[in-house]
Amino acid sequence: MHDLHTDQRTQADRPVTPACDAAAKPKCTGRILIMDDEPPILELTMRLLKSRGYEVETALDGSLAVTQYRLAMDAGRRFDLVILDLTVPEKMGGYDAFEAIKALDPAVKAIVSSGYSHEPIILNYKSYGIAGVAPKPYRVSELLGAVEGVLQQAADR
Repeated sequence: MHDLHTDQRTQADRPVTPACDAAAKPKCTGRILIMDDEPPILELTMRLLKSRGYEVETALDGSLAVTQYRLAMDAGRRFDLVILDLTVPEKMGGYDAFEAIKALDPAVKAIVSSGYSHEPIILNYKSYGIAGVAPKPYRVSELLGAVEGVLQQAADR
């Protein structure tokens, strides 16, 4: 998770969305599920998003993410956003997880992430029904911009 601690942009440079309070240290609301097969990336991403005020859960592969999403829906606590790593060796990856979650909840909002910027899903994410992209290695401003942008689009609808 390169650059998570080196982003030097000021708070005033970051986009503020209806999901965030515009105070000096924005507090955001929403439930986010992050799926990545690398525990350090999960941990750092979770900490970053929690520090902004989001409620965050994590999964190490796509099938676990689908199960967590289903359980959250059954409990009446659906996620506002899922962030899915596209490439998970030998397990269900992000796009397959997105398709399975979309079958459960056609209104799901997803961001896909990958270190392979040339993948068709990354290049044409909207044509796949995906709301946003977060390229790896993550940069704080790009990741937060993607999250806040997708949540703002959802709030505007």
